[in-house]
Amino acid sequence: MTTMTASHLVSRWSGALWSGALGICAIVAVIRPAEADPRAVVELFTSQGCSSCPPADQIIGDLSKDPSIIALSMPIDYWDYLGWKDTLADSRFSARQRAYSRMRGDREVYTPQVVVNGSTHVIGSDRAGIESAIGKTDKGTGVMSVPVTMSLAGKQINVSVAASNEPAVSHGEVWICSIAKSVPIAITRGENRGQQVTYHNVVRNLLKVGDWTGRSESWTVPIENLTRDGVDGAVVYVQDGSRDKPGTMLGAAYTSLH
Repeated sequence: MTTMTASHLVSRWSGALWSGALGICAIVAVIRPAEADPRAVVELFTSQGCSSCPPADQIIGDLSKDPSIIALSMPIDYWDYLGWKDTLADSRFSARQRAYSRMRGDREVYTPQVVVNGSTHVIGSDRAGIESAIGKTDKGTGVMSVPVTMSLAGKQINVSVAASNEPAVSHGEVWICSIAKSVPIAITRGENRGQQVTYHNVVRNLLKVGDWTGRSESWTVPIENLTRDGVDGAVVYVQDGSRDKPGTMLGAAYTSLH
């Protein structure tokens, strides 16, 4: 079960439906200072049943403390048959990981795998490789170039996406993730039997907010659409392409819900 040094590899595709349709309304934009804008979205595809994953899970925990990085854990479900069913896994994350592979044109679907800014993949336990990928993708056209803001207002989250300053960047999908910042799991079977692993910024739900067309646009999201046990934060990102053909990350923002 080991490929690409300490990584698990699969190539079988299975589709998954992503849900969410949320209302649009005008809001007053919240202005954030430029230094608060993140430079990277780092997605970790991980599994409680993968013995190579705990070091990568720790790296995501470290990166989550950096305000210039939005680090997300997306637990996959394709290793559940190995003796331990991942208690945080979602088939939508497995589908997302495979969609990235199709867009890159390779068959590199493994755990722990990190995808940086929607384009470059790195072994999730390779901290130096992740930092290098952040630096390289930051130079790409449109990467994290669109300011995104969120604000809490009563029982809703207001989301604003600014107009693009680059002619080549004129469309994208807007998604919101509800996250649990820290989830300790005691694993009693499988490759990580006897370990307690803490997972960081675990995505617990993912909804499409709308389509961004290059102009300044705003939406509201009812908090009740995101909340579930353990959820204490939210991330909004704008990504080129679509659910099935994800592309470059154009912008993102994070807010605490507590």
